[in-house]
Amino acid sequence: QLAAAVSGHQFHLVYQPIYDLGHLTMVGVEALIRWHHPTRGEVLPGEFIPALERSGQIIEVGRWVLLEACTQMAQWHRAGHELSVSVNVSACQLDHDSVIDHVRDALRVSGLTPGALTLEVTETAILRDLDAVSNRLGELKTLGVRIALDDFGTGYSSLAYLQHFPIDTLKIDRSFVEAIGHSRDADAIIRTLVQLGKDLGLSTVAEGVESTEQLDHVREHGITDVQGFLLSRPLDPTTFEDLVQARDATIPYAVAP
Repeated sequence: QLAAAVSGHQFHLVYQPIYDLGHLTMVGVEALIRWHHPTRGEVLPGEFIPALERSGQIIEVGRWVLLEACTQMAQWHRAGHELSVSVNVSACQLDHDSVIDHVRDALRVSGLTPGALTLEVTETAILRDLDAVSNRLGELKTLGVRIALDDFGTGYSSLAYLQHFPIDTLKIDRSFVEAIGHSRDADAIIRTLVQLGKDLGLSTVAEGVESTEQLDHVREHGITDVQGFLLSRPLDPTTFEDLVQARDATIPYAVAP
């Protein structure tokens, strides 16, 4: 069924806005893959992405996601929306040198400015083979793209390996955001992660913000960017364009300070 999905163009992308908390403006989007199955309807990513990874098809699908996301963002740039796009890169993709060619091709074909593309990688992915992955990320950085460490704070050796990788952004895991304001440990961890980001010259993104209380807390902690259902769910390209034009890419008034 996945093979048919790949060849039958059953996958599509949606885009979740990312907002800058300092200026309350939209600064980018995260591209997220969705699968509309012809008989089952929408299949959740948590179900089909692991299957793609087990079968090795994630390499081909990941290449398509890169090209699709870069092409869409290049179109939005031409329309006057100077945003960045974040694309998740799986551990399987990082296991192969081909990921470098795929990113290079996506930038070349789409015409997107390299600095407008952020590649999101997880701690699990980069710990599989430290030396090889470090070299590949280094080569990707030479293309001019940015690197974000996703789900940061959930691993065991986050602080130790940061110095070995060309990371630009720390994405703080939603589990800490959910506990913020209710757990001293979560608050302490977020304060530490934000300070670490500042000391290393990295931006920080809070994922999974779903309430005004959480938004207020992450703002107080000094986190630079934020995304989550409170601000916007992932949107199809047409709906996203309507959002940008209607709200001038600012955080909805109801949650602005």
